[in-house]
Amino acid sequence: MQGANVPEPAVALGEDPRSYARLMSAVYDATMSGHRAPARPRDIIGDSWQRLMSAGVDPDNRTPPVVESGAVEALRRASGLMAVLDEVSRGLESIVADGTNILVVADSHGRVLWRSGSPAVLNNADRLGFIEGARWAEGEVGTNAIGTALVSNRAVQVFSAEHFLRTHHSWTCAGAPIRDPRTGQVIGVVDVSGPAATVHPTTVALVDAVARLAESHLREQHDRTLNRLRMVAAPILARIGKPALAVDSEGWVAAVDSLPLHNRILLPDEIAPGRAWITSLGICDIDVLPGGWLVRPAEDDEAPALTRVELDLTAPGAPALDMAGQFGRWRHGISLRHAEILLILARDPRGRSAPELADDLYGDRSRVVTVRAELSRLRKHFAGLLAAQPYRFVSGVDVSVRYPVDMSLVLPSSTAPAVRTARITESVS
Repeated sequence: MQGANVPEPAVALGEDPRSYARLMSAVYDATMSGHRAPARPRDIIGDSWQRLMSAGVDPDNRTPPVVESGAVEALRRASGLMAVLDEVSRGLESIVADGTNILVVADSHGRVLWRSGSPAVLNNADRLGFIEGARWAEGEVGTNAIGTALVSNRAVQVFSAEHFLRTHHSWTCAGAPIRDPRTGQVIGVVDVSGPAATVHPTTVALVDAVARLAESHLREQHDRTLNRLRMVAAPILARIGKPALAVDSEGWVAAVDSLPLHNRILLPDEIAPGRAWITSLGICDIDVLPGGWLVRPAEDDEAPALTRVELDLTAPGAPALDMAGQFGRWRHGISLRHAEILLILARDPRGRSAPELADDLYGDRSRVVTVRAELSRLRKHFAGLLAAQPYRFVSGVDVSVRYPVDMSLVLPSSTAPAVRTARITESVS
């Protein structure tokens, strides 16, 4: 199993960090100048240095890392790490609590997505460009616990002069990769960094253990999702009596009947209810399920199913979404914000851009980051019902709205400009 190896600390238990720092400084200076070093760096550090020297990276000519500050929210949503952020924070809060270390979670490309720590250590990190959105891959900033953990695919601690860039020698960092337990692919890195004097041999082992706990959390979450979908799908598959399978929004199979067993099928990028080509199955009819899809190899004499969606606003303070497909009907309570968004999209079949929705919801076209975050949650919860660019209900879905008799009670607690307009418009019509 990857990650089962005991991570090697930079400074061994009982070893004097100051003596090791002096030795590594001498090793670093000799190596970078092409002279004979008094000792060899650890293999993981030596390999990293060699990669960077071969690439022509100058250890004394540091340029600030590339920062994707405007894309951080989108990168967070795409990372697959939001579900384990609390788990990671709880597991490492004891290290960060003393105020000398910073906790960082980066994605699979080494881009910093979240960080936390005391104002003092965050200010120190700012001076290095160690900020949210910064690319901390090895090729960008040299040997470091985030980038080198990604390259080596293992937990690593980097202490003082083990960093390739001389400007980082006052720091120590320990990082461990987090893998998607379903695929084994690395999806990110958890890292603890701070002043070099705070180095401790057990830090890298603790960081690695927290990364493994995060993976267990992801595995349990995936199992719970499939189990919920399986409970819904089992009676439907039995009633159909024809080859079919139930999959989650990413194509992982929860239940199958009269088809070869698959762990996962490749779904189209813009999947929607109706008929679609599935690589492993051919032309299939797709029908919505709570949390996933019902997929059936199509028969020539069958027409594709139409999904009906009704936004029910009749009960003030309790908006709901009713979804009906060929094989069942489900009702979901929804939040006020999601009800506002669905009402806006139901009233404009052409769709709305993120700036337009920001204006509809807040009267402020600049709040696109907030809008995209809400739409990401909404699209994940109701997989396949909404498309993007512009945001809209997908084709093949019949959408309607049930209003209360008194139009002043349409989402009465909402202050969204578009909802206020809907109350007036529908009252007049």
